[in-house]
Amino acid sequence: MYGLVNQAVREMVLTHFGEEKWEAIREKAGTDDVFIAMDQYPDDVTVGLVGSACAVLGAQPAQVLEAFGEYWVDFTGRTYGELFEMSGSSFVEFVKNLNDLHTRVEMMMPDLAPPSFIVIDEVPGEFKLQYHSKRDGLHPMILGLVRGLGKRFGTKVDIVRLRGKEDGLSYDEFLVKHQPA
Repeated sequence: MYGLVNQAVREMVLTHFGEEKWEAIREKAGTDDVFIAMDQYPDDVTVGLVGSACAVLGAQPAQVLEAFGEYWVDFTGRTYGELFEMSGSSFVEFVKNLNDLHTRVEMMMPDLAPPSFIVIDEVPGEFKLQYHSKRDGLHPMILGLVRGLGKRFGTKVDIVRLRGKEDGLSYDEFLVKHQPA
């Protein structure tokens, strides 16, 4: 993963838990304190940070990933504001344009291996979201990501995971219900 992801993990921990917790997490993970946004890091570095955060904070991996998903929306919105602005002016429009957003980011980060998203069964106030990723186990992040996008667009969002790879699928599927807040 790009260092930008690890920068966001660092910032989230510092913002919500402080320097002492970050140092404990970083030391337990055996990582440096600084990550270069545009450099590639092995996925194991990020996985190590998540695992160490679980141990230090007394949280489950799903909790950490979900919180990170929500934080990621704010972090990347501040980092790539113009790209966000081009990706939609409403919650649903933005979700439908996530793949286009990733395509634009890939121009800056050619080694990016982003997930893809497909909106299906859309009716007023709800849709199903398919999340496709080569990385296993990150589906809890999507819960936070979608909630974070809801906050960004002033939309009340309820999201539940319906099924996934453990059910023999090649993707994870979520039911997303939404309404203006």
